[in-house]
Amino acid sequence: MSNDARTDVFVGLDWAVHTHAVCLIDAAGSVLDRFEVTHDRDGLAELMRRLARHGQRLRIAIERPSGLIVDALVEAGHQVFPIHPNAVKASRPRYRSHGAKSDSSDAYLLADLLRTDGHRWRALAPQSDDIRALRALVRSRDDLVTARVAAANQLTSTLQAFWPGAAVIFADVASPIALAFLRRYPSPRSARGLTEAQLQRFCKAQHYSGRRSAADLLARLRAAAAGHVGAHTEQAMAEVVRAQVAVLVPIVTQIAELTRRIEQFMHSLPDGVLMMSFPRAGQVCAAQILAELGDVRERFPSADQLAAEAGTVPVTYQSGKTRSVAFRWACNHRLRQAITCLADNSRHANAWAKSVYQAARARGCDHTHAIRILARAWLRVIWRAWTDRKPYDPSLHGNAVTLASSQGG
Repeated sequence: MSNDARTDVFVGLDWAVHTHAVCLIDAAGSVLDRFEVTHDRDGLAELMRRLARHGQRLRIAIERPSGLIVDALVEAGHQVFPIHPNAVKASRPRYRSHGAKSDSSDAYLLADLLRTDGHRWRALAPQSDDIRALRALVRSRDDLVTARVAAANQLTSTLQAFWPGAAVIFADVASPIALAFLRRYPSPRSARGLTEAQLQRFCKAQHYSGRRSAADLLARLRAAAAGHVGAHTEQAMAEVVRAQVAVLVPIVTQIAELTRRIEQFMHSLPDGVLMMSFPRAGQVCAAQILAELGDVRERFPSADQLAAEAGTVPVTYQSGKTRSVAFRWACNHRLRQAITCLADNSRHANAWAKSVYQAARARGCDHTHAIRILARAWLRVIWRAWTDRKPYDPSLHGNAVTLASSQGG
């Protein structure tokens, strides 16, 4: 078998959580094979065996650009073409008049789209092991942060129902100092005799670095509205608080541990150092951008393609004399969140970023719209630095901005 990819066999794989439908067709669109595999080790092994019957490097269409099965297919040497679900949805009327969907029919649809419109999509190139490792760390941390926010909201809701003061004594109810306080004082009754001196000793033991004194903290605790519950209810609610704190503590601890690991990893990667060179990019935000950007330069041959992937440019709909511009929903949401975070932070430390943001606000854009405009502007700079493999140079950027302004750019 040649090492070149076969151009006479097209594979469609309809991904699902538990079972994947697979369809192989030839250059005429006739079905060569059709089967299902489970999403486990045995299922993936069976998938590789069935595909190998038709060639070592097949062209495979799938509705997702990443994931375990995508990584396995790319590592096996196949050419994987991610096709956006919106494109698949829009194509269904070409194959059937009814709106029903089935995994088997979508697998054929994907294979046939690759056969007839394969020139529209680009095959995935495998990311380096460093990028895959970074992505695993970053996405796991992001998922834990989401879990922390949900658990913190639940804890705040519990406290507001019977002890509002404990929810506001510290700035963040999920911070280590706040969780330590609630573990020791889970109810109004447990903190009834709390004095300023005791609170000061507690803060010192917890290495509290906030700017508020023990007197101020105690005043905030006592100034909040008082809850009105019976003794038994208060005791029950205290147990609920202890349980919720017990859930939050390990999440907060693991987020901190993953953050340290990510920061160490970023300093060891050339692209990590590059990404951290941007104003106020920090380490975690830079890691979030790099994890989604990757290190395969061919993936984004232009800054416009990167901007579309990040969702920082709108979508234009035009038909005849009708033209409308709408928010881009279909994008890499993790990349959009990271790049807008960098843009929002950068306007506080970079004069150019501040001017771009303020100009957008002056045109009537709200804050989020202005940040997306600034993010789009930063993506041009990031793409150039990433493509050239050179860290951000404020002097070069400043000279480029000055030249563009002088030329009316």
